[in-house]
Parts: sequence; C-alpha cells; structure tokens
Amino acid sequence: MMKTVILCGGQGTRLREETEFRPKPLVEIGGKPVLWHIMKLYAHFGFIDFTLCLGYRGNMIKEYFLNYEAMNNDFTILLGANARTIFKGAHEEQDFQVTLADTGQEAMTGERIKRIRKYVEGDTFFLTYGDGVSDVNIVDLLAFHKNHGKIATMTTVRPYSRFGILETEPEGKVLAFREKPQLEGWANAGFFVFDGKIFDYLAGDNCTLEREPLEQLAAEGQLMAYRHEGFFFAMDTYREYLYLNDLWRSGNAPWRLWA
Repeated sequence: MMKTVILCGGQGTRLREETEFRPKPLVEIGGKPVLWHIMKLYAHFGFIDFTLCLGYRGNMIKEYFLNYEAMNNDFTILLGANARTIFKGAHEEQDFQVTLADTGQEAMTGERIKRIRKYVEGDTFFLTYGDGVSDVNIVDLLAFHKNHGKIATMTTVRPYSRFGILETEPEGKVLAFREKPQLEGWANAGFFVFDGKIFDYLAGDNCTLEREPLEQLAAEGQLMAYRHEGFFFAMDTYREYLYLNDLWRSGNAPWRLWA
C-alpha cells in the first residue's frame, strides 16, 4: 500500500494561542485535529497507510493515537486480574496504519523526511504538511505524477493576498478597493508525490526540502506542478484557525469529501 508521509514537527509559532500547549497538527477544526482532517482526505481516496514525522510535542501526537480507540468508541472495561477492554461499535477509521516516528525537535523538513526513509516502501510516496486542508483529488494527483515520469510533483494553488489591494491615481485618489484578491502565479500547497530518488537530494544535517532539494530538482527538470484550482487553506494564524472552524460549523467545509 502506498505510504502517505505527513510533516508534524513544526512549532507553529504564529499560532501560539493554540500551539503553546500542543503541537500544531493537534489544533482542532470542529473538535478534530487538523491532522485527522488531512488523513481523512487521503483515506477518502483509498490511502490509509501513514507515517507521521514528529518533533515539537510529538509525545502528544503519540498519546492521541494510543488512546484513539478509547476516545472514539464506547467501551466496557473489566478490572482486576483479568483486566481487558471491550470496545462497542466501530469508528470510521478502520484499518488505518499509522507509524509515529520521532524525527527530532529541531530538524528541518528535508532532514525529517530523510529520517523516515526506512518506513517508506515502494518507489512512490505522498508527502504533505500537517496544517493544510484541501479538496485536491489525490487519485488525479497520483495519475498526473505517474504520467509525467519525473521524480517530484508539487501541488500548487493560486494564492490570495493577505491584504486588500488599492487601485489609485498618481496623486493618491483611490479608484477601487479589492479585499484580499487572488494573486497571479502559483504557490506551493504541499500534497507532494515523490519517487524514491528524492532521498538522494536530501543531503546535510540542516536540509530544508523547500530550498536546495526542490531547487535542484527544478533546475534538472525533475519537478512538476499539479495545478489545483479548488480549495486549499493552511492554518498558520489564529484568524485562519477561526476561519476554518467557521467553515466546519457552517456545514460548508470544502475539504470534507468523505461522508
């Protein structure tokens, strides 16, 4: 089964209201960690084998999965010498396989990926960040990757300005105002597909995936962009946390493709 690697080691310093006491992937949208939402997207398309690259407060992510059955099911517990737990019913995440790998407190993204090489089987694997939700079609993304035959695919989206844009005359008269318009060009949204050769590009102890590895792949013509015209949103700030939770509460969360 094809592996999905999720980077879960960052400190989320711009979201300190939520990450002071827990890792960013455990910050909740609608009562479930953003990490859960990302995993549910991949699972919707049939990919349920995950490796999580842990760092900052990674022990809390381990505890989340160690307690998953108890926290997501009713259960009966028998106490005493024959102690055991009997779970009632079945949650929807049946047969998920989750490998939790400690990749260091201070490691950069490329170093984290390099450290989980032993858990990646096969020639191709997915990789994404543990804080961005999207309605990207994972099956179409994989087909695009296989068709072009290069080492790496990056999902790209059209970014939005964080600020309103003014159109003005030279003397300063405001002609129009556009609230956070969509910008030209394309931005990295994660949701990568890599062939195993990517590990040859992850050199050095402070390797950052988004710098030398991707830059070298691009220079060699081995990096392709999958253009996603749909929804993508990364939860970097408290305002974005509130926005995603508002979408979920409204029943209009575009990334919720599962039933």
